[in-house]
Amino acid sequence: MTPPEAHQSADRELGDDFDPKAPETFTSAHALYAELRERCPVAHSNAYDGGFWALFRYADVHRVLREPAMFTTSVRNTVPKFAFTGRRPPLHLDPPEHTAYRRVINRFFTPTKMRALHPTVRQLAVEQLSPLIEAGAGDITVDYAHKFPAMVFAEFFNLPRELSALIKEISAAYVAAITAVDDETVKRLSGRLYEIAQQVIDERKTQRMDPDSDLTTALLQATHDGEPLPPEMVLGCVRQLLVTGMVAPSVFIGNMFVHLSQDRELAATLRSDPGRIPAAVEEFLRLYGPYRGMARTAREDVVFGDRLIKAGEPIALVYTSANRDSEVFPDGETFVLDRPNIGEHIAFGGGVHSCPGAPLARMMMVVTLEEALARTADFEVSGPIEMAKWAEWGTNSVPMRFVPARVEGRR
Repeated sequence: MTPPEAHQSADRELGDDFDPKAPETFTSAHALYAELRERCPVAHSNAYDGGFWALFRYADVHRVLREPAMFTTSVRNTVPKFAFTGRRPPLHLDPPEHTAYRRVINRFFTPTKMRALHPTVRQLAVEQLSPLIEAGAGDITVDYAHKFPAMVFAEFFNLPRELSALIKEISAAYVAAITAVDDETVKRLSGRLYEIAQQVIDERKTQRMDPDSDLTTALLQATHDGEPLPPEMVLGCVRQLLVTGMVAPSVFIGNMFVHLSQDRELAATLRSDPGRIPAAVEEFLRLYGPYRGMARTAREDVVFGDRLIKAGEPIALVYTSANRDSEVFPDGETFVLDRPNIGEHIAFGGGVHSCPGAPLARMMMVVTLEEALARTADFEVSGPIEMAKWAEWGTNSVPMRFVPARVEGRR
């Protein structure tokens, strides 16, 4: 708890310290955040329905993640707010209420389950990458990153590919409506996703599956304090899971390819020694993580640095900035393969709400690079890069040229 005397001396001027809606290039946001970490690490923006606070330094973001009793996710979990249509566990709940849902979800991301899924993930990556590479050109984001996660998701969630592709299509429009602050469209599309979630639940009730191999079935059969989980909360949980696994990979994958296009030495190193690709992916996650609008709300007045944030005011946790903080990651704006303290990055959040799907996300990224590098002799960006908008950071379009590797060099 912040001492009362700190409250008395803290600054309450609610200026407009940065504009989250400003147009961006591949490098502009990170340049701005580096400046803000030095000049205004606890910043206020007037954007998005009354304004919000944003924390840009690692220590401040880490503090919030480690104090769920003080900083709640139950009021809102993103800036801008877009959860208008019900509570969606576990992200919208605080401990201990969230724990029953998280316990079930965690069972599906164990090393054993990831090993079992690995061959399918590789097969899907090859299926989607091969046409682009053989054609010599394509958009790695539009033609691959927007499709591959949906296919993996279909396998993981035991869904038909067609339904997973539809979820991905609706999710993309949903995210676009969020960035445009089009609340009515957000509500409409969220309602459509709820309908699909209910459809999946209804099918599991009539065509039962093994709760050890199907997450929806496991949630339906789970109990807490001897009682089944409330139906509306199971629905909210399935609805949440239908979207969260698709958005981040779609904007992240292109980031790795942009970087490798600019760092041919690194690309050559990873081609010659694929065993180093997992370490490279971790550094890519630190350097180009997609989340900058995950949010909490302070339950009481709190001081960060010299600024007073009042109870009830939204706080964005800008992981994208925190992961480049030189106080934690020396030379933090630079890619460093085998960075000694890479395990401290928070690309997947931290604390009780760290992303449970991180093992699957890592697998997807590693397999993508393994197959792309093995099947190419070279690649480069060939056109304008289109960037995602706040609350994500990453690429929406990356046109590329590919030089296929010789057949004997392929996997």
